[in-house]
Parts: sequence; C-alpha cells; structure tokens
Amino acid sequence: MKRLYLLFLFALLVGLGVAVVLAKEPGYVLLSYSNFRYESSLWAFLALLVAVWLALYILKLVLGALGLTGKVLNPWSRHNRQRRLEQARHKGQLELAEGNWSGALKHLKGAAEHADQPLFVLLGAARAANELGDLEERDRLLRQAREREPQADLAIGLQQARLQIDRGQYLEARDSLAPLQAKYPKNGEVLLQLQRLQVTLRDWPALIALLPQLRKQQVLRPQEQDDLERKVWIATLDEVPAQGAESALDAQWQQVPTALKGDASVVLAYARQLRAIGRDDLAEEVLHITLNRQWDERLVELYGQLRPRDASRPLHHAEVWLKDRPQDPVLLLALGRLCMNNQLWGKAREYLERSLAQRPSAVTAGELARVAIQLGDVNRSQQLLQSQWRESDATSLPTPRV
Repeated sequence: MKRLYLLFLFALLVGLGVAVVLAKEPGYVLLSYSNFRYESSLWAFLALLVAVWLALYILKLVLGALGLTGKVLNPWSRHNRQRRLEQARHKGQLELAEGNWSGALKHLKGAAEHADQPLFVLLGAARAANELGDLEERDRLLRQAREREPQADLAIGLQQARLQIDRGQYLEARDSLAPLQAKYPKNGEVLLQLQRLQVTLRDWPALIALLPQLRKQQVLRPQEQDDLERKVWIATLDEVPAQGAESALDAQWQQVPTALKGDASVVLAYARQLRAIGRDDLAEEVLHITLNRQWDERLVELYGQLRPRDASRPLHHAEVWLKDRPQDPVLLLALGRLCMNNQLWGKAREYLERSLAQRPSAVTAGELARVAIQLGDVNRSQQLLQSQWRESDATSLPTPRV
C-alpha cells in the first residue's frame, strides 16, 4: 500500500511538471499526407500517443484475461503455424485410415514441410503415393525421410520393403531388405518380412537358410515355425527337377532334418516322388516304417497304390495292420488294391465290399466294379457304376423349390 502511495505521488509530480512545461511552451505538430492533415500542439500529440499506448496496453490485459494472447491472434505466430501443421497432420492421417489416398498425400506432404520430426508423416505420405500407384513420388518421399531423419534407416527401410511388396515389386523388396538383414540380423520384423517375401518368391534355399534364425529369435509362434519348416521341406521335395530326379531326390531327402523325416506330410511328399520316378520298393519301405510308428490315412491310401517288385510284401504288411484295424475303410481299400495287384480277385472283392460298406466312395466303387468285371460279374459292375452315376448326377442338380 505504501508503494502505491509513492507511485501516485510520483505520477502527480510528473503531471504537475508537464503542466508547467505545457504552459510555457506548447510546441506544434503538423502531419500531412495527400488529403489528410493533422495539426496539434506537441504536448497534445504526445498525450495522444500515451493514450493510444494505454489503450493498447489495457486491450492486451483484457485479452489476456480472456485467454486470447498475441500468439493466438497473430496468424503468423509460431503457435498458429504449429496448429495448422497439427491440423494438416491429423487430417492426413484420418484420410489415410479412410483410404482417401489423394487427400492424405496432399495434407501429409504439407504437414511434413515444416515439421520438426517428419518421419511418420513422410512414411504415411509414401504409403498414400504407393496406393495411388505413384511410385516415383513414393520413392522421393522415402528419400526425403532418409535425408531428414537418417537415424531412422531401419523404420524407413522396412516401410519401403512393405510398400514394394504391396505393389508386387518382390525383387526390389529383397534388395531393400538385404542391407537391413546385414545391419540388423536379429531384428524380428526384418526376419519376418524376409520370410514372407521368400515364401512368395518360392525361394526355398534362401528360406531354409533363414529358418534357424527365425527359430532362434522366436519370430513366429512355435506351431507357426513348425508349419513353416514342414511346408518348406515338402516344397523342396515336390519341386525336385525331372532331370536327374533320382539322385536329386536322394540328395534332397538327406538334407531334411531328422525330426521331419518322421513327419507324415513330409514322408507323403517323399513317397509320392519316389513312386513318380518308379522307385516303389523304396517308397514301400519308407511308408511301412512310418505307418508302424504313426497311422495316417493319406499314407495308407498311397501304400495301396504301390507296385513294388515283390507284390506280396506290402499285402502281407497291410494284413498285419488289419488285425488292429478291421473296420478301417482306407486300409480295406488299400488291401483291395494290393490284392488286385496280386490278382487275388476274390479277396480283393471282399476287402472292397467291406470298405464300401464302411464308407461309400466313388473311388472304392470304381475299383470294385473293375474286380467284378474280372470275376465275370457284369451285373454287379453295372450296378456299381449306375449307382455312382445316379449319386454324382443328383448332387450336380439344383435343389428343387417347394
């Protein structure tokens, strides 16, 4: 309170001093511009300036009380510029999520120009350009991201590879991922993208080399890892070249991990290839060993189609299995076929009839019809064929409307 009195006294003394000076020498001010003319005493002009200053000062105080500061009112202030950038970024990201690629590209590019940290904005803009098919603009934006944030080479490289894969640029994506793998050999996302790319390219040798690292870094869940390894080794067996197939197949089988050599799906692929090149004896041996360890209907069906030099050998093994599985329709079908190969038509008919009773099948009926012809039972053969024709014809017709 004492300070306020002193300030008031000081202002009063200043005012009295100014009044004394004004009384002695008022001065003169003239402002003229075009048709405008302003005349006043010097002190009156100074008083006007003070009044204007006070008015502006009071206005500032009022606006401050209302929360409207100069940074809000000034359209060129840093605050407003930042607000416009944030609005453009938000709008661009919203359009990106909505699939409005052209709008997203426009707003994200605008937001990136003055952003302090433009990485995610530029990556979003690159995706929008990629979706629009503007690959040159996509690559330009990715280069710009590298120039402005070189420390983010991993994130940028991964985004580039993903976008290239989306556009079917698989070889380019492989080139993008190669340096990342060299620099970040343990990065899970790099390994995952490489794995997906190599599956797409069916580059099995490269994928086989990658499998240990995928398992070590636990990139995939255990079941997914097992399924992938199984798929890769089956594919390598299925795609053994026809030229020099026998030696190539042997070499490929030797590379299969021991744990997978007992897998039914892998054994099935190997046995099919053996049968395709006429090595039924080895196929019979492999299938016999596997079926003694684990039962699989696919292996049993293939076993019945083998034609080894000793035709009685697979028949004997199958009859041993039948003691534990007397009603197995697939095993009965296989036995019927093996008996046909041994020209045991009566036994073949018995096994096939039992199989057909357990599980009606066009394949089984067809084999039984062939046996009936061999036995001279033309009526039974025709009956089976007509029955299968009626069933197949009925299933091909649309359901009648009630």
